[in-house]
Amino acid sequence: MMQKHPTRYLRFSIIVLASCIFCLIASTLAIPPKIAEKILLEIPYKITNIYPHPPGSFTQGLAFEKGFLYEGTGQYGMSYLRKIKFETGEIVKEIKLRRDLFGEGITIFKDKIVQLTWMSQIGFVYDKNSFRLLDSFRYPIRMEGWGITTDGEHLIVSDGSNRLYFLDPDSFEVKNHLDVYDHLGPVQKVNELEYVRGSIYANIWQKPKIIKIDLGSGRVTGIIDLSEIVPEQFRNHVDYVLNGIAYDSENKRFFVTGKMWPHIFELELLVPE
Repeated sequence: MMQKHPTRYLRFSIIVLASCIFCLIASTLAIPPKIAEKILLEIPYKITNIYPHPPGSFTQGLAFEKGFLYEGTGQYGMSYLRKIKFETGEIVKEIKLRRDLFGEGITIFKDKIVQLTWMSQIGFVYDKNSFRLLDSFRYPIRMEGWGITTDGEHLIVSDGSNRLYFLDPDSFEVKNHLDVYDHLGPVQKVNELEYVRGSIYANIWQKPKIIKIDLGSGRVTGIIDLSEIVPEQFRNHVDYVLNGIAYDSENKRFFVTGKMWPHIFELELLVPE
């Protein structure tokens, strides 16, 4: 059947098609990148060793340097900074925080160790070798102290939200911040942190998983499911959860543990870091 106005019909069809394409593009652009992300990449790994974890360690932070693990523990009256011979679990050196302080994350920055506290709005700086207290500092904004790491230029701090703060290592002022998100939106309860080659690996409080965060965008680019290593007796425990990440860059291995866990696990990721 002939159309009464074929040219007008063709023009109308083109306009409708163009409008549909425009709406599709506009709706796509309106979706934040965090929502547009697809399925997270699950990062495969293998357990290469299991070591004893010093008993009673409510792990809040973990770091590795030159063959030793450094650990910050929490809970009032039980908060320590420790240097550990990880092969045996022997505590080589330790210093205890005041009973009114709840220790949190630690990181090694050059010849110093920086340790956070939870709600006291204060952090400490120690000599890495002697554990002598060199300085203390007030948090630059009202926040809780959770995890801390360094990219060699800044101290990178989490506060239990989806935001990471980049602090000047001398003045402790906030220089920048980064919001963490995955395909579902903001990722809350970001906790212990470990910087590795342009990415940050992070514990999520009360989750048996570690996320990999792109340091440039804040996007979660991968996830390590560590459900299998959670001790049977702590599978449903709200406090004794996975927490603590350290990286040995020379041997490309990770060390992970949890609060009050009996073991520290050495992991090899089966994809490039």
